[in-house]
Amino acid sequence: MTRTLLVPVLALSLSAPALAQDAPSAREQRAIEFAESLGDAFASVAHRLSDSVVSIRVEVPGRPSGIQALMGGESQRVIRGGGSGVIFRADGHILTNNHVVGSARRIEVRLRDGRTFPARVVGTDPATDLAVIKIDEGDLPAARFASRDRIRPGEWAVAIGSPYGLDYTVTAGVVSAVGRGGVGMNEIEDYVQTDASINPGNSGGPLVNLRGEVIGINTMIVGRGTGIGFAVVSELAEQVASQIIDTGRVRRAYLGVSFQELTPALVQQMGLDAGTSGALIAGVEPGGPADRAGLRAGDVVTQVDGHGLGDSQELFRRVIATRVGSRMQLTAIRDGRRRQFTVTTGVRPDGEQASPETPETPPQTPAGLGLQALTRQDARRRGLRAGVLVRQVRPRSPAARAGIVPGDVIFEADRRRVARPEQVQAALRDGRALLRIKRGRGVLYAPLRLR
Repeated sequence: MTRTLLVPVLALSLSAPALAQDAPSAREQRAIEFAESLGDAFASVAHRLSDSVVSIRVEVPGRPSGIQALMGGESQRVIRGGGSGVIFRADGHILTNNHVVGSARRIEVRLRDGRTFPARVVGTDPATDLAVIKIDEGDLPAARFASRDRIRPGEWAVAIGSPYGLDYTVTAGVVSAVGRGGVGMNEIEDYVQTDASINPGNSGGPLVNLRGEVIGINTMIVGRGTGIGFAVVSELAEQVASQIIDTGRVRRAYLGVSFQELTPALVQQMGLDAGTSGALIAGVEPGGPADRAGLRAGDVVTQVDGHGLGDSQELFRRVIATRVGSRMQLTAIRDGRRRQFTVTTGVRPDGEQASPETPETPPQTPAGLGLQALTRQDARRRGLRAGVLVRQVRPRSPAARAGIVPGDVIFEADRRRVARPEQVQAALRDGRALLRIKRGRGVLYAPLRLR
């Protein structure tokens, strides 16, 4: 039973003198009008964009995999879940997340006007966690996508979606960062970070600016209530969706290199000028585009097509935004000299995940490394001639601070090939060494200091 507390407002007003209320000053009135106009802007963008947002309900066989169950539990081994999407083309193509629809055996789309339609998957791109679905309906209000250079940290951002099944929920915040990567959730990461509230069920819905343009596709959060959410940046999402619709698959450009952030420690250890920024080439695929162009491991790429690189993520973004078969002009530092390279991009192969070795307890070096020589067979399996396997890393040791993890394979120390643990130890006699490491399919440099 619900009880309502009634306050005798009339009796109170009769027993107390009326309070005079002064009219707001001109300054206060201007502030009120500004706040009202800002509120009108939020209401306007929510009204305009909501017609381009859809609510998605799915049925997935077996146990859920990355999908938040919103509509109840398991019935005859069917999981019901849901998410959001945005109308990408007026002919019924809808952009959403792969983790929302990728495993679904039944998909239902609800439009803002209440109509529902069955949908089918046109194509998915697990590398970015994006997917395109299609309903048989035309003349739909497709959303507009913002160009990347119009997205600025600090500007207002509005998320529209179906968190916890609550359709067309609008939340607001700001753009916290642009070009965020390295989160570790997907193979290809280029995110707009926002503090606009994003919850399970928002996945696949749009993050928009006050001009009514989509700036990202809401994809994931870092814990609930943290104010840290990520949306696939608009240009990447638009590129992926267009390729899926037009060709049925996604083809991306690649250079055939692995690269890493150029940290201040690496700048110092490699003898570069202080303040040098860019991407350190850690490995070059034999016969790949970069190899054919003459790039080598240890080169530091500082410019692409005449534009400077602020960090390695910027090189990554420029490559995946380039068409397959395009030419890229790279400026790189090698042995203290700037060199120019022309690379014709190839087709990016599908990614693979390598499983780490089972750790044991080998003898440790002063750096906190437990090392073991690779057998010839294990080295060949990793695409190496020889190497030293990292079997253990002592917590809070110099090796741990350098970012080395169990399963890494050290195959160079101070630019010399190593095949035995004692060769790594010899390189560390002066208290430091520049290690070159194979990790999964990638290669990276690790500057290791004992003190």
